[in-house]
Amino acid sequence: MSLEFELCLKRPFTLLAHEALLNIYYSASCLKKKAGEFLRPFGLTDVQFNLMMLLKYQSEQDEGLSQAQLSSMMLVNRANITSLIDRMEKADLVIRTPAPSDRRSNIVKLTGRGKELLAEIEPRYTKEVKRIMAALKLNEQKTVIEMLERIRGNVSGLNENTTQDVSLVRV
Repeated sequence: MSLEFELCLKRPFTLLAHEALLNIYYSASCLKKKAGEFLRPFGLTDVQFNLMMLLKYQSEQDEGLSQAQLSSMMLVNRANITSLIDRMEKADLVIRTPAPSDRRSNIVKLTGRGKELLAEIEPRYTKEVKRIMAALKLNEQKTVIEMLERIRGNVSGLNENTTQDVSLVRV
């Protein structure tokens, strides 16, 4: 289904690059909404689930991660990560302890309840991810990854050969 149809646009896009960019943006928005619907029955947001997955898969031998590490992995600032961890700590999903090497830093770990909840959600999550991505063959999924990495490189200025100016405003 075309983006023009989904958004009920009256006129076609005049710039192919803009249509492609909006397709990415709208797809991400749809995925975020779907994630919210999926995680809501478990009492989680997509950001909380992401933090729990990082603690499970990016921590060495269940030793946890520092708030600074989580902040950089999740692309949020320290103030946001602090309030996120505060809420998750109140829900008994994570525990925060002072880092042994630096008392100004905290280490975040999953609690027993957090591990149990993640163990309940993760198989269903994996199944849902596979269902959604089944629209693409494996080689197409790899191509999407490569293309999006190149786009992110242009957004962050990592690709020097970029000359196009892209606007989110014009349709």
